[in-house]
Amino acid sequence: MKVLLTTLNSKYVHGNLALKYLYTAGKPFCPGLEIREFTINNSRDYVFGELVMGDYDAVCFSCYIWNIRQTLELAQDLKNANPRLWILFGGPEVSYDWESFMVRNPFVDFLITGEGEGVFAQWCRQLEGNQAWEQVAGLVFRGKGNGRILANPPGTPLDFKKIPFPYEDFPCERDKVIYYEASRGCPFNCGYCISSLDKTMRVLPLKRVKQDLSRFLKARVKQVKFLDRTFNWDRQRSLELFSWLMDQDQGVTNFHFEICADLLDEEILRVLGQARKGLFQFEIGIQSTNEKTLKAVNRTSDLEKTFAHVRRLVSLGNSHIHVDLIAGLPYEDYHSFAKSFDQVYGLGADNLQLGFLKLLKGTELRKRAKDLGYVYMENAPYQVIGSDCLSPREVCQLKQVETVLDLYHNRGGFENALDWGIQSYGKGAFAFFEAFSQYFHSQGFQHRSHKKEDLYRIFYAFGCFLEQGESLKSLLETDLEATMNFDAVKKFKKKGWDIP
Repeated sequence: MKVLLTTLNSKYVHGNLALKYLYTAGKPFCPGLEIREFTINNSRDYVFGELVMGDYDAVCFSCYIWNIRQTLELAQDLKNANPRLWILFGGPEVSYDWESFMVRNPFVDFLITGEGEGVFAQWCRQLEGNQAWEQVAGLVFRGKGNGRILANPPGTPLDFKKIPFPYEDFPCERDKVIYYEASRGCPFNCGYCISSLDKTMRVLPLKRVKQDLSRFLKARVKQVKFLDRTFNWDRQRSLELFSWLMDQDQGVTNFHFEICADLLDEEILRVLGQARKGLFQFEIGIQSTNEKTLKAVNRTSDLEKTFAHVRRLVSLGNSHIHVDLIAGLPYEDYHSFAKSFDQVYGLGADNLQLGFLKLLKGTELRKRAKDLGYVYMENAPYQVIGSDCLSPREVCQLKQVETVLDLYHNRGGFENALDWGIQSYGKGAFAFFEAFSQYFHSQGFQHRSHKKEDLYRIFYAFGCFLEQGESLKSLLETDLEATMNFDAVKKFKKKGWDIP
């Protein structure tokens, strides 16, 4: 049998670790197994043509909120082109409401629930054998002859320690992010997160992790991104890996981790302070500073420690620090969110992601949506439209703030101008970005993309609107000269400050 594992990634630089795990699990039973990865930016005709010309007996799709619509359209086209083609779906976007999904999409023959590796391996075995689908634990399928939807009970949890190295048969591409899992599951129970549904923490032995990471270091890949939901949940384990990575550093590869800042301590911070600049990147989900909100979503972080440790990481100056906020959480209205924003922005992180609550399938908040007054998108990404605490108009206003925050803070290059602008505005960071976003949208700047140089001109125009243009101009020039090369600055000054 010729079988394809495929997906539509969100960007070219993003690979799909799940497909590699499935390939490693299924290959011993299915010699004709292949992998092809595309992106959501590839044309529908191109992907369809590649899959049709591949002449596959079965096509297996890895499904997420960013690709489910296009994946369904593609799968239906493939089934119409070849009714004998078997189509299998798996992934977090289809695992939690499998029955209604199979009813709505009759062109899907199989669906994997739960962890995929064991299910897929047994499916491959049956595909090449007697096709006794009822023997594959965790598989949803259609009965032979009558098409009735049948679901097998889940299998036993995977022994994660025995999972093979997923990159064994694949090159470590230097121009792509390398995703890696040293642990699976999450020790926390956040009500908005599907990771909380896997309540069994399982880890790879440190010896194995070091062997795996050594391969990436030897290949001199640009970035390894750990998918561990809370990398530092085990203090001693994380400390040992941080220290080992610093010892093995070859000056090229950087490592990205999601951590809980309140779990750090003085020894770990001291060790991290000795790392090469750029070796580590840390993503820290704060989400809100409203205590009632945090309690409602089962987050138990110590905010005082979190703030202190984030400030300390920022002050070290050798790691990129990314912090997250989520707009739309329970009991957080517009004014409460503004307070959360001011507190988190004030920590000085390199990047502040203003995210919006998505009521993902299977999560506690989705189950409580009606009680909490949520209105949300019926289709992926299931983003909140409004709630009892946040009106749809306020959500849209925060979207406008997000646009300006990303352009001016997260992309960098405006440090002096932003610091002065926020201070001179005198009402806090959120109020400044809110006012800037209102000006930005009132002038119609959101309708088109902008070169970096034109963002400086727009900022200057906003300063003039506030009657602070001349004071702001010198700071923008300082930022401009620090960000752009000599020729670009010279060209900018020749064109002047008028917006094209």
